[in-house]
Amino acid sequence: MTDRQLQGRKVAFLVGPEGVEQVELTEPWKAVQAAGGEPVLVSTRPGRVQAFNHLDAADTFEVDVVVYDATVGDYDALVLPGGVANPDVLRTSREAVAFVGQFAASSKPVAAICHAPWTLVEADAVRGRRVTSWPSLATDLRNAGAEWVDEEVVVDTSGPGPLITSRKPDDLDAFSRTLVEHVAGVRA
Repeated sequence: MTDRQLQGRKVAFLVGPEGVEQVELTEPWKAVQAAGGEPVLVSTRPGRVQAFNHLDAADTFEVDVVVYDATVGDYDALVLPGGVANPDVLRTSREAVAFVGQFAASSKPVAAICHAPWTLVEADAVRGRRVTSWPSLATDLRNAGAEWVDEEVVVDTSGPGPLITSRKPDDLDAFSRTLVEHVAGVRA
C-alpha cells in the first residue's frame, strides 16, 4: 500500500453527537490519512462529538460538516463507525438517513462496522446485500433483507457500490485495509 494512494480523495465519517466507539472512528480515520486521503467528520449537529470506549466517555472531536450541509458528490466514500448509541441516534435523523441512502445508491464505497449497520437498515441499504455486524444485529439485518454472515470483513458488490462491513474493533485492521483498497479504486 503506497502512502499516497488516496491523494485527492475525501472520505466522510458520519457520527452522532455522542456514542461513537472511539477506536472505530480513529483507526479507519488514521488509515485514510496514512494513505494520503482527507477524512471529514460529519455529524447531525455542529461543535464537538463525544466518543466512547465502550460505555466510558473518551475524547471529543470537532465536527467538520453538519450532515444537512453535506453532499454525496463531495466525497469518495462514506464510513459509518459503530458504538451502540451512535447508529441509534443517526437512524432517528432524517438528514443522516437520507445522506446514507444517497451514498448507498451511488457507486461509491460505504463502510460500516459493529452496530453501524443499524443506520444502513433505516436507509433501506442492506436489502439483497451480504453483510456482517456485531452479532446482536443479525436478526435486524436479516429482517431488513440482508444475508448476515459472521466474518471479519465482508465486501458486497451486488449493489450500486461496494458495501464493506465488519463485526467489531478486533476486525479494524482488515476493515481499514479493505476501506482504503476500495476508496483507491474510486475514480477521482
